[in-house]
Amino acid sequence: MNHDEAIRLMSSEKYLLDELSPELRDQFEEHFFSCTECALDVRAGAMLIEHSKVLLSEKPGLNPVPAADSTTPGWLAWLRPAFAIPVLAALLAIIGYQNLVTYPKLELATSVPQILPWASLNVNSRGENTPVITVSPGQGFLLFVNIAPEAHYSSYTADLYNPAGKLEWSLAIPVTTADDSWPIRVPAAHRDEGTYTLLVHGITAPGENSEIGRSTFALHIQR
Repeated sequence: MNHDEAIRLMSSEKYLLDELSPELRDQFEEHFFSCTECALDVRAGAMLIEHSKVLLSEKPGLNPVPAADSTTPGWLAWLRPAFAIPVLAALLAIIGYQNLVTYPKLELATSVPQILPWASLNVNSRGENTPVITVSPGQGFLLFVNIAPEAHYSSYTADLYNPAGKLEWSLAIPVTTADDSWPIRVPAAHRDEGTYTLLVHGITAPGENSEIGRSTFALHIQR
């Protein structure tokens, strides 16, 4: 899971509400351990929930009602104040956090012009120099991917591998007659320094897949 996907899925909020599937929960935990922004979101949300519970527990008249007998259906337990009040507090805390922190931060990030580091990659050529992209910790960058058009391909896929050889993401690229260069915005994330590899495959109309070429770039983190 990358940072853009975590934001799109509202993973921080759903993680705190335990609404993520086991697979998505594992992916998000792996992501936020290396993403300062998501880790702060989770930590701040958890603190808001805990503080809300403390405040509510100190208010008079909110004592839990006696437990229902064993014949009460399980899902009805959520209607009892003992359960409903903490759940409501958590929801209110998360909604408040979204309105006061998350949404303004996202709006600011999308409305401010930025000059991003970039590199031009020629995937069909061999023996070219490896460009170096210098970024701040957690900063995104641009890749201008140059692919010589070939008539028998109906689309391409670009796969980015990190220095450890692990696939970071895969992107479908349409074929056009006018362009042979595609700008790809690589989302912000906390990445390791080293040499990254972009592998491009051509896809034919019947679905046959073949490697067209690959290119590398070195990522330098400016501390």
